[in-house]
Amino acid sequence: MRFIADFHVHSRYSRATSRDMTPEGLWQWAQLKGITVIGTGDFTYPDWLSELKDKLEPAGNGLFRLKDQYKPDNVLESCRSDVFFMLSAEISSIYSKRQRLRKIHSVLIVPGFEEAEAINRKLSRIGNLKADGRPTLGLDAKKLLEIVLDVSADAMLIPAHAWTPHFSIFGAFSGFDSLKECFDDLTPYVYAIETGLSSDPPMNRRLSALDNIILVSNSDAHSPQKLGREANIFDTEISYASMVNAIKTRKGFLGTIEFFPEEGKYHYDGHRMCQVRMSPEETIKHKYVCPVCGRGVTVGVMHRVEKLADRKNPKPEHFYYIIPLIEIIAETLKAGVNTKGVQKKYFELLKALGSEFKILMDTPLEDIERAGGSLLKEAISRVRSGDVHISPGFDGEYGKIKIFDEDAGLFASKPEGSKEGEARDSVQQKLF
Repeated sequence: MRFIADFHVHSRYSRATSRDMTPEGLWQWAQLKGITVIGTGDFTYPDWLSELKDKLEPAGNGLFRLKDQYKPDNVLESCRSDVFFMLSAEISSIYSKRQRLRKIHSVLIVPGFEEAEAINRKLSRIGNLKADGRPTLGLDAKKLLEIVLDVSADAMLIPAHAWTPHFSIFGAFSGFDSLKECFDDLTPYVYAIETGLSSDPPMNRRLSALDNIILVSNSDAHSPQKLGREANIFDTEISYASMVNAIKTRKGFLGTIEFFPEEGKYHYDGHRMCQVRMSPEETIKHKYVCPVCGRGVTVGVMHRVEKLADRKNPKPEHFYYIIPLIEIIAETLKAGVNTKGVQKKYFELLKALGSEFKILMDTPLEDIERAGGSLLKEAISRVRSGDVHISPGFDGEYGKIKIFDEDAGLFASKPEGSKEGEARDSVQQKLF
């Protein structure tokens, strides 16, 4: 069975998260988005774990479901579907290795509460799990992987947003140049890395060292509305064991749903205070300093990929670019995403056509036109073909993406016939 999973999210106990990040909120919005398996996030936080144990029950497949008494009544019938929870968490590791300070974020997934509690007991001896939903620990990422494997061979550690400059396995400021530098002899037990919002599969596949690594994508959502901005597509039984096996073997893992990476906060290099955005070539030309103030620039994801890559033209693999439906509607109406008109249109479309992923990826364009008009049809058609215009993100500032803006001076689409354009065109296909 084909289904979508997003297992890196956060609870309301993490910093800068919505109070609506509750089991009920995750359950409700997973259906609106079209997500079948959603991560719980933050199982290391005691109060959240207690709430999860109270509100979830085993589904008989290694996953969990929300108990009936906690299910909201106001889910749209057009989007109603089964939702399963996978126990997940994110750990921030800050430590010294190979004469450098390292800051690595890792996603953990486990098959049950017993395993989650066993990991928590070990981690609580190292740092304060009550300080934040995503705890910061003075713990070597390799040691964290060792703890996870000691608890259960079915548990998994996945390096999170692998290219983010400040907190990732390959980050420019505190990461490593290879998985092996980080995990040493335990490297074979790292089966996947998370692409993050600022990179996509073709960028990652420029590193031959990642040929045997599955590329997963998740939302890292801090509010329910952000669920599924990146996600994974499986074709397996809906079960914990089947999903883990698919990640380990590639059998049943179909691909990912991706942000346009240029829209990510760290795609290009730059200095946000001076509003300076630079390509890797420009950064090298300016000797890694801001041409306005003379301070060092934040080296972005594209630059790091260029530095570590050992090939130009990787073999394409299945993935699908999206722009969130609410943003597409906002552009067609020339209004903000939080305005009443845009919100009203969003739910009208869900009511008429079904979940957001269904609309973005699978619904025939003529049906979209009947429900939302010719401009929305054209907008979604362009997104599906990758015909968009993006001013790349840099130094913590999201890129600006437009569908209809034809100003090539600021918003540049991928040129026809370019290698990046060809790679993008080759994967814009229906996966359902």
